[in-house]
Amino acid sequence: MDGHSGMDWTDECDVLVAGSGGGGVTGAYTAAREGLNVLLIESTDKFGGTTAYSGGGGVWFPCNPVLQRAGTDDTIEDALTYYRAVVGDRTPRELQETFVRGGAPLIEYLERDPDIKFVLLPWPDYYGKAPKARLDGQRHIAAKPLKVAAAPELRDAIRGPLDTDRLGAPTPADYYVGGRALIARFLKAIGQYPNASLRRDTALVELVVSDGRVVGAIVDSWGKRSAIRTRLGVLLAAGGFEGNDELRRRYGVPGHAQDTMGGPGSLGQALTAGIAAGADTDLLDQAWWSPGMTHPDGRSAFALWFTGGIFVNQDGDRFVNESRAYDRAGREIIAQLQDGSLTLPYWMIYDNREGEVPPVKAANVSIVETRKYVDAGLWHTADTLAGLADKIGVPADRLTATVARFNEFAASGVDEDFGRGDEAFDRAFSGGASPLVPIDSPPFHAAAFGISDLGTKGGLRTDAAARVLDMAGNAIPGLYAAGNTMAAPSGTAYPGGGNPIGTSMLFSHLAVRDMLRRRA
Repeated sequence: MDGHSGMDWTDECDVLVAGSGGGGVTGAYTAAREGLNVLLIESTDKFGGTTAYSGGGGVWFPCNPVLQRAGTDDTIEDALTYYRAVVGDRTPRELQETFVRGGAPLIEYLERDPDIKFVLLPWPDYYGKAPKARLDGQRHIAAKPLKVAAAPELRDAIRGPLDTDRLGAPTPADYYVGGRALIARFLKAIGQYPNASLRRDTALVELVVSDGRVVGAIVDSWGKRSAIRTRLGVLLAAGGFEGNDELRRRYGVPGHAQDTMGGPGSLGQALTAGIAAGADTDLLDQAWWSPGMTHPDGRSAFALWFTGGIFVNQDGDRFVNESRAYDRAGREIIAQLQDGSLTLPYWMIYDNREGEVPPVKAANVSIVETRKYVDAGLWHTADTLAGLADKIGVPADRLTATVARFNEFAASGVDEDFGRGDEAFDRAFSGGASPLVPIDSPPFHAAAFGISDLGTKGGLRTDAAARVLDMAGNAIPGLYAAGNTMAAPSGTAYPGGGNPIGTSMLFSHLAVRDMLRRRA
C-alpha cells in the first residue's frame, strides 16, 4: 500500500517484528533490551515457527564464546575459508562474511542475559572434504534445555514438538528442548521488558509505504484488519513459503507442502508483502532439502541417522550415498527426479537385524504402529530379495545384484559406487565406524521414501545489515528481512547444521542494530 494520509492507525511502535521463530524472537529481544518499543506478531496460535520443530535447535556460529570456553582451536578465517569454498560466488561476499563473523559477537551479547544459555552440540560440517571443514563439530551449539517449571505459562504457547502437532502426543511437561528451548528462553527473557508486546493469530498481510519508505503494516487477526505504524522499521522474519503449494509451483520449488517440516505459518505472506512493496528476490526455487520417510498419513518427513539399509530406485539400483548430509542427498534425489531417472517412491532396503521397523533413528515424526505402514502399502516384507522385489515392483535380478554388490562393499569397508562413509558426517551416527552394514539377515524389508524439506530458503534480497533491497539494488528504508524470508547467504548450499536458525537470529539482530544506528 502506497501512501498513508488518512490512514487509521490502530497501533504504533518503534519496531514491528513479523514471525516468532528463532529470528523473530531474537529481533524482538534485541529491540526490547535496547529500549525500543517493539511489537512481535505471530500469524498462528503458537509461538516458535519452524524453529520450534527443530530437534536440535542448533546454530552454526564459529568461534563463539561457548566453543572458546571448550577450548576450540578454530579460527574465523578458517571458518570463512570453508564457508566461501562451499557457497562459492552465488551470494554476495559481504553477506557471507557478515554471517560467519557475526555469530560469535551475537552469542557474547545474548549470554549477558541469565535467561539465555547455550551448550555444546558437536555436529560436523556438511562438506567434509572442503578446505578448513571442521569434522569434530566445533562450530555448532544449541540452546540449553530449560525446565518447563521455569516458564510453565509457555508450555502450551510454544509450537511443537512435531509429535504433538502431527500425532496428538502430549506436550512435554518436563523440559523445553531443542528449538523449543531456544524459543522458550527468548520469550522468558523478553517477558522482563514492559516495552515489548507479543500477539498471536496476527498475520502481516501488507506493508504501508510512504514516499518510498515503509512506515507500517496492515495485519489480519481473525479476519479483522488493522494498521500498525512503525517509527523505525518492520522486520520480516516470518519464515518461507514452503506450506503454500501455489507459491511453490509459481517459483519452481520441488516437492509439496504436505511434506515440509516448516511450521504452519510458513505461507509466504511476508514475502509477497515485501514483493508488493518493491523488493527484489533471489533463490526462490531453493529449499533446505532432505530425504523423507513416508508415513501412513501420506506425508514424507525429514529422516536421518540410518543405522543400516540402502536406497534403491524403480530399477532396483542404488543411486545415492544414503548417509550423505541430508541437503546434499536431497539435492541429488531431486536432480534425478527432474531428469526422469528416478520416480517416487524410492525404497529403503534393509534386513531383519533390527526387526521390521526401518533402521531410522531420527524420523522427526515418530514411527507409529507397523500395521499402519503395511496397510498403507509403505512397508513390505519377504523371505527373499526376489520376493521383496516383486512386492515393490522392481526387477528381482537387479535388486539381488545391487544388494550383493553392496554387501561386498560392507565387507571391504569401501563404497566404490557412492563413497558412503568417506566423510565425517557419514559416520556421525555410527560412532565413527563404517556406515556400511550388510543386508544378509532374512526376512528382508522395504520402506517407502520421498522428498522433504526444512523450509524454503529463497526470499527478499538484503544487504549485510538485513535491509531489504529494491530491484535497483537500493535499500528500501524501514524494511528488513531475516531467516527464510530473506534470500539465504548460503545460496544453494547447506554448509552445516544450524545455518537456517543461525542466519535468522543473526540478521534479525543486525536489523535492529541498524535501526538503532539510523535513529541516532
